[in-house]
Amino acid sequence: MLRRVSYYDSEIEKRFVFITNHFTLSALTIAQLYKARWRVELFFKWIKQNLRIKAFYGNSTNAVKTQIWIAISVYVLAAILRKQLGIERSLTEILQVLSVTLFEKTPVFEALTATQMTDFSDPDRNQLKLFDL
Repeated sequence: MLRRVSYYDSEIEKRFVFITNHFTLSALTIAQLYKARWRVELFFKWIKQNLRIKAFYGNSTNAVKTQIWIAISVYVLAAILRKQLGIERSLTEILQVLSVTLFEKTPVFEALTATQMTDFSDPDRNQLKLFDL
């Protein structure tokens, strides 16, 4: 058996309907549980989109939490770097540049502000040249 719970949120003026198998909890409690669950879903969606964690290297709770906190710390440091240096690039671009230039001796500001212009009008731009003519 399932229970249908209806809840009206006066803040956003919207009605929500939930299906649950809890018969002893109040409708407000059910709505609060779903709201908390939705926050967790949004948090992991944000993690997937912004932190680029491909896989977790451990299965324990501590390993997962540690990897998430490290990724969040790197993201925040990149945001601080972007703001303090006044860089116009997106955080995704900044993180990508940093991952590529991680072991180079290029200064961070130079790596993040250097632009490489590619001439896309040249049809032979990808062609290797054996001789200088």
